[in-house]
Amino acid sequence: MVRHFLDIYRLEAADLRAILDDAHARKQARKGWPQGRADADAPAKDRVLAMIFEKNSTRTRFSFDAAIRQLGGQGIIANAADMQLGRGEPIEDTARVLSRMVDAVMIRANDHEDVERFARVSSVPVVNALTDRSHPCQILADLLTIEEHLGPIAGKTVAWVGDGNNVCHSFMHAAAKFGFKLRVACPAEYHPDLRDLEKGGTWVYLTSDPQEAVTGADVVVTDTWVSMGDQDYEARLAAFEPYAVDQALMDQANDGAVFLHCLPAHRGEEVTDDVIDGPQSLVIDEAENRIHAQKAVLAWCFGG
Repeated sequence: MVRHFLDIYRLEAADLRAILDDAHARKQARKGWPQGRADADAPAKDRVLAMIFEKNSTRTRFSFDAAIRQLGGQGIIANAADMQLGRGEPIEDTARVLSRMVDAVMIRANDHEDVERFARVSSVPVVNALTDRSHPCQILADLLTIEEHLGPIAGKTVAWVGDGNNVCHSFMHAAAKFGFKLRVACPAEYHPDLRDLEKGGTWVYLTSDPQEAVTGADVVVTDTWVSMGDQDYEARLAAFEPYAVDQALMDQANDGAVFLHCLPAHRGEEVTDDVIDGPQSLVIDEAENRIHAQKAVLAWCFGG
């Protein structure tokens, strides 16, 4: 059976825990190594990963390329606009063809349904590297970062402040699987999709008050207020202004609380300079950990 990594809620909690533990182990095992050296076990030796991008990317592109190399494999990067996909070729045809040419496919897509359609006919693993509905790889990197600094995520309290977007959805999926409390604070008109809220179950609490969400939290997370493709820039800025993460808001969290942001950040909008560049911020560790988390995802997809 082909192992796809499309959404956190689709996987068993034990599999997700094993992936995260593997990410920890792989990172520790290569401390001090040059980035281009393959891991000792090289689980992707002789394997090729196709990386398809419909959206611009910095961290996803570099981290997946580094990940497949460190696993001992090779990568092929293509923008959808440079492929026949950009000229209207059916997704299913592309999936069937690439299944004969590579060992796994990573897709950063506009429409979540496109990734699901691709995976339905693909005979090789498909990894969701971001869609309009979810961003599961980012959340595994976030959990890896939290555990490095605060210990096991189970029992912790995470506060999400801002847009109820794709990253927020994946955080809600993860709360139920890893056993942490997630408080989501956002304006009513930008709340997360209720289908994804249900997947978080009783582990997720929704509020419109950022103070309520952050008070006593171990982790504070935000994201840009205007994502690629959003057309309502001015309306969003007005709605989200009370949700900016500044030091006064961070001070409501627990002593030792940390700050996360998946980047790129708009300083002065969703977060102030003193927070994102301050001692509580782990955003650079978080970005680096995309490599290690995605290595563990790929190793799992390959049967590890």
